Amino acid sequence: MKNFFHDLFFPHFHNNFRSKLLHHRVILLFIVLLFSGTFFLSFVKANFPQVLGISSDVTTEQLLSFTNQKRQEDGAGALSLNDKLNKAASDKAQDMFAENYWAHNSPTGKTPWVFIKNAGYQYVYAGENLARGFTDSKSVVDAWMASPEHRENMLSRNYNEVGFAVKNGTLLGEDTVLVVEMLGNTSFAQNSIPSVARSAQEPVPVVLNSSNRPLIDSVSLSRNIGVGIISLFILVLSVDFIVIERKKVTRFVGHNLDHVLFLSLILLMIFIIARGVIL
Repeated sequence: MKNFFHDLFFPHFHNNFRSKLLHHRVILLFIVLLFSGTFFLSFVKANFPQVLGISSDVTTEQLLSFTNQKRQEDGAGALSLNDKLNKAASDKAQDMFAENYWAHNSPTGKTPWVFIKNAGYQYVYAGENLARGFTDSKSVVDAWMASPEHRENMLSRNYNEVGFAVKNGTLLGEDTVLVVEMLGNTSFAQNSIPSVARSAQEPVPVVLNSSNRPLIDSVSLSRNIGVGIISLFILVLSVDFIVIERKKVTRFVGHNLDHVLFLSLILLMIFIIARGVIL
């Protein structure tokens, strides 16, 4: 067993100074296993969502609480939850999944105000914040507060009511949880400003009720598997490079250092994408 792992991870005479993990047959086996695993996980996710699905600790109650906490710190009045704004937010989230877009305005030209009016909310002032890819309510609110435009929306004295929607689904080819916040007021407010939908730098959170949590979070599982495999190959390539350099072995194969840098870049992108985004 010791010799097996030694051949697997370390280059030496008996494996032709090339770690077994870096041999073409082993890499091909990894590719086959990854494709098979992808199909298996897709089957489990589609047929057993209670076992494998999207998991997030984001709730409407927490979003409202954290939002009002920020408004109180700024001296603004607390927002009250409005059923019509909740419906408008829910309809907007459903439309985004159905039409597959990440924007304030739909590809068919529907603005946020269409959903608010269709819900029967006769607003004087209205605003919208969007988020996806976050795992808890505080992260969502903190991300909105870190953006000047979203922060202005969150703390505006023009609003006294709010509605939230937390929906999970597939958006732009990615399983995610979408959070929609609709802000409104049906009367004129002091120090009024024009009613607008705030947009921000691209990069997303979600609102998901804790009762809908699956046994295994598919997003975290996929990310962890990807990170694990890439980290393994970075480690093996690094060890391979160090050993070959020390032993001054000459061979006609690819440049390990280039591969390590490329895989490290992919690993960095995975961590950046996993942070979530707001709009």
